[in-house]
Amino acid sequence: MSERTEDAGGFAVELPVFVGPFKLLADLILDQRIDVCDVPIAAVTDRFLAYAKEAERWSLEEATWFLAACAVLLELKVGRLMPRHEALDEEDLLGVSPDLLYARSLELAAFRRIAVELARRMEDEARHFPREVGPPIEFAHLYPDVLEHVSADDLARVAATLLRPPPLLDLYHVTPVRYSMEEAVEAVTARLGSLGTARFRDLVADCRERIHVVVRFLALLELYREGKVDLEQAETFGEIEVKWQGEVEG
Repeated sequence: MSERTEDAGGFAVELPVFVGPFKLLADLILDQRIDVCDVPIAAVTDRFLAYAKEAERWSLEEATWFLAACAVLLELKVGRLMPRHEALDEEDLLGVSPDLLYARSLELAAFRRIAVELARRMEDEARHFPREVGPPIEFAHLYPDVLEHVSADDLARVAATLLRPPPLLDLYHVTPVRYSMEEAVEAVTARLGSLGTARFRDLVADCRERIHVVVRFLALLELYREGKVDLEQAETFGEIEVKWQGEVEG
């Protein structure tokens, strides 16, 4: 190992699990003599970038090899860290214990007996058929009269309950729409058509309710989407300057 270290030369690393040339570290990881999860690749990359900044040590071949080696090591590390589904075979389940093997044989025998019993019962039950006809007519007088104790008043109460109209939905918490988008677009267009440029604060100065301000702002966004106005805001939450760019309606 010491001979390979002297021949490798070049970029070296100092890690808790290894000290020496990086090429030798990569060989040991690929030979599974060092766990790739114990190697902080980010720290190695930072060390190599600092090493490569010195002009006299820069080597394109060494940098290319380093990138390729790091890509392989990173792929190995990700593969080790990602969870993998492993199907256990019979040996893994039973191990080498004869007691486990004997217990497993008893379980398999019990499952076989249950399977045979279920098959026998299904075969026996397949010979039975349900009776689909009712009792004979001569026994009709024995049927209980379900309407014997039901009066017209009882039917009226049931009908009143079923036909009762549903309660009215209370909409006191819903703000009624008193201002449409068309009205807001007309108001903004008329104001900007005469002024040319205005602040949003001035465009909503005549609004008495908050919902009017919201609808007028939506109308302003619609005009901006159509390219009829231009919006400017110098700072966050600052004044919105609106400039009319559409045709002036005469």
